[in-house]
Amino acid sequence: MSVPIPRQRTAVLPQEAAPAGDARDDAARAAGPAAAPAGAVGGPDASAAAGPEATHPGPAAPASSAASRSGDTGLTLLLIGEDPTSSVPETRDWEGRKVRVRTARNLTEAERLLTDDVHCILLDLAPAGTRERTDRDGPAAAEDGGHDELGALRAVLRLAPSHAVLALTSEADAERAAEAVRVGAQDYLFRDELDGAVLSRAVRYAVERKRADLAQRQLTESRMLAQENRRLERGLLPTPLLDGSDLRFAACYRPGRSRALLGGDFYDTVRTADGTVHAMIGDVCGHGPDEAALGVELRIAWRALTFAGLCGDALLCTLQKVLENERADDEIFATLCLVDIAPDGRHAGVCLAGHPAPLLARSGGAPRLLPQEDGGPALGLLPHARWPRRQVALGGAWSLMMYTDGLIEGRVGNGNQRLGQEGMAELVGRRMAAGLRGEDLLDAAVTEVRDLNGGELTDDVAVLLLDRERARN
Repeated sequence: MSVPIPRQRTAVLPQEAAPAGDARDDAARAAGPAAAPAGAVGGPDASAAAGPEATHPGPAAPASSAASRSGDTGLTLLLIGEDPTSSVPETRDWEGRKVRVRTARNLTEAERLLTDDVHCILLDLAPAGTRERTDRDGPAAAEDGGHDELGALRAVLRLAPSHAVLALTSEADAERAAEAVRVGAQDYLFRDELDGAVLSRAVRYAVERKRADLAQRQLTESRMLAQENRRLERGLLPTPLLDGSDLRFAACYRPGRSRALLGGDFYDTVRTADGTVHAMIGDVCGHGPDEAALGVELRIAWRALTFAGLCGDALLCTLQKVLENERADDEIFATLCLVDIAPDGRHAGVCLAGHPAPLLARSGGAPRLLPQEDGGPALGLLPHARWPRRQVALGGAWSLMMYTDGLIEGRVGNGNQRLGQEGMAELVGRRMAAGLRGEDLLDAAVTEVRDLNGGELTDDVAVLLLDRERARN
């Protein structure tokens, strides 16, 4: 079947029907009846004028992006019907400008004419007699939906899911017209009573309703995706396993990414069968989704290896192999701090892999940093590195705070001065002297660090606190 040259139709709309100055008012009034018939169909012939843009078909684009440009170029209407010479009254957009009209006899031609500047599709639903004729014609009937009463409409909606669609039918087919709206059309028009004012309002209303529907759908999808991400990220955060221990656990986690729940920092705490409490905190360089995923892998690997009986240097060597095999880039590294608290709660072994030393506050004393000198390099930097394990006396009652560098690298004031480990120790000491403990202590400390920084911290922050209030009898 030969494809006719697309035509652009224009005709002057009578002033009493739709004055240019009242275009916006008509569009506002049209927003009332959502599914009611926009009017009746049938009007004078429009003069045909070929438009240069009609000879350059291109891929279809979402109605929202096309409509956003309508303020500069006006609206374009694509008429799909078996009779390409059928008349369409002249219509006007919100600014009173003439709406360009293209015509297509079938879906094949419509697909060629559905360029990115088409804003609305007017589908002429053939009457019963015509449908029977097209059924006998074979390919044309299949293309337009076959015996399905609204097959053509369904095909158009599949072809142009982001475009506004109006169904054009006779008043005798009112039930089918209403069904067209239920199937997905924005509105329907009666062919026998169509005039310029009715079509103008219907086109403008359909474009705006489709734009609103797409925006609402995108908003709903974004909310659902955000909820799924939150559930996923919450599930990836650890649950401490400290059954049987007299230690109290608290943690604070704030990712540097906007609207994220999980960053490149990670932590975990478990108690093994011999009564030893193992705590770990780490930081993958960077704070994007890839770093967050790698941090989760390292945390899970640490938990499995700890329950398998590894600790200290042997555990870190194995974690380095995991990092080397799972990282996306050879430049990626991770810092870790491991603490193994003896079953009596009075001693601990500490391993540092390029990570800041923990903060220890014994009963009645100010917090102080544990030695940093015996630490080893970060994981992923040296292939045959070793990490010595330092023994630390904790005492009867104590608090041990482990943290990532996001807590100490925030700025202090408007200059380039950083808070640092000493500043952080002094800040935590003041909060502890005020009687804060557990999560209240961590929340207050992180909030003060953020306030000193003059706003949100750009790096991920993870803080883990273990408390032992008194010695066991």
